[in-house]
Amino acid sequence: MNTQKNNENDLALKLFVVLNKAAREIADRVESDMRSHGLNPTEFQVLELLYHKGDQPIQQIGKRVLLASGSITYVVDRLEQKGYLERRSCPKDRRVTYAAITTNGKTLMDDIFPRHREALEEMFSVLDNDEKATMIDKLKKLGLFVKDIDA
Repeated sequence: MNTQKNNENDLALKLFVVLNKAAREIADRVESDMRSHGLNPTEFQVLELLYHKGDQPIQQIGKRVLLASGSITYVVDRLEQKGYLERRSCPKDRRVTYAAITTNGKTLMDDIFPRHREALEEMFSVLDNDEKATMIDKLKKLGLFVKDIDA
């Protein structure tokens, strides 16, 4: 019975290592693609959010792309300097400022997002649709379980 417990522990450790290695390979490939367009991953995430969801309160962007609030200001400043987004005041509440994608930002995303999607499709093409759905389900289950440990 002790051998069975060791095998379970070994499997958990192996899963952790394999999951991390796979995630790192995918993240490295995606980051390389984004950098080839002059964006870092965080800048891309913010632009992608604005591209698909429209104007967003700057204070809420960090929660949407999992970034600390101090980092969001830096990223928004950089994207604004590059001409890809602009700040807009909220007419109803002066305390709220929105980030809005500019025409240049939309043009950039119109160009690079379809290629980003194709790159992701290529990376995951080793899996059929059933395997992708199963992985999504299992990884969500794992993430939710870990989130609730000692919560």
